Amino acid sequence: MDSFTQIVLGIATAEVVAGRTLKNKTFLYGAVLGTLPDLDVVVGSFLSDVDGVAIHRGLSHSLLFFLLLSPVLGAVLAKIEKGTLSFKRATCMVFWCLTTHVLLDMFTSWGTQILWPLDHRFALKTIFVIDPLYTVPLLIALLYVFRNKSFVTRHLYVLRGLWISSGYLLLTCILKLIAVQKFETALAQQNIVYHELIVKPTAFNTILWNANIATTKGYYLSDYSFFDSKPVSFTYYPKDISLEKKLETSTDFKKLKKISEGWYLVTQQDGLLYFNDLRFGLLTTSNEKLQFAFSYVFTPTTNNNFVVTEVPKAKRDGKLLLQKIFTRLQGN
Repeated sequence: MDSFTQIVLGIATAEVVAGRTLKNKTFLYGAVLGTLPDLDVVVGSFLSDVDGVAIHRGLSHSLLFFLLLSPVLGAVLAKIEKGTLSFKRATCMVFWCLTTHVLLDMFTSWGTQILWPLDHRFALKTIFVIDPLYTVPLLIALLYVFRNKSFVTRHLYVLRGLWISSGYLLLTCILKLIAVQKFETALAQQNIVYHELIVKPTAFNTILWNANIATTKGYYLSDYSFFDSKPVSFTYYPKDISLEKKLETSTDFKKLKKISEGWYLVTQQDGLLYFNDLRFGLLTTSNEKLQFAFSYVFTPTTNNNFVVTEVPKAKRDGKLLLQKIFTRLQGN
């Protein structure tokens, strides 16, 4: 999730665990601890585009890392708040602020390697990385917490905020199940044979959902809005094995295949090869310039090698995409 949401959740968690003793200091400690796992982005900025993506939400988002880090940071906080915060409570606060960060990230499309060093990423794919319907109720609750000194009143408000936000997460799971059923029914009606289906929400809403459908020779992409009146339709994108073979010797290509969990297409434009991660949808659908949200261009160098860089996303593309989503979620 976005950093602001993780800050809000971190504060709420710190308030639940240590609000009685720390009072409004939970806003400081919760904000720092709530964003701590995402410092892997800073580390990634010193790596290549591919390696930076590979480490995101890996070790820094794992229970093993939290179990090792929590007592260390707990000891530091207990020393800072000597006489106010015990080592045990400080350690619990650190652990739960870090863990709730990861649990929330698991609801997004990218997911987390919460059981690192295992490779599997746990991703429920029920919310977009920025979702005001989750963040706002929790933020309002914290405003009331900040203004009150009574622990009982503060505790009541923060629990209400957490219950409302958590209830919304449960609702997104139900909405996804409905969307999945719509896509599965449409695939059966159109006699499309497939071996895997993933469904995820579009940006800033849980009304319009995208679907990726894998077949032996390519992929179908589709979307469905709860306001649709027409049947679900699918657009087919064939695999080009000949293009993939040109990248077989590239280590970055192997890494990207792993990162994308097999959901990718290799395309060619202007003589250059592109690796397109299908999981996050399209920015543009023009036949002349097909651009996915996450693409990497392979620029050939000497010795049959490649320099791999992420394709930048223009602000104009983002605005057009949001306009398209807003129009589409109103139904067809």
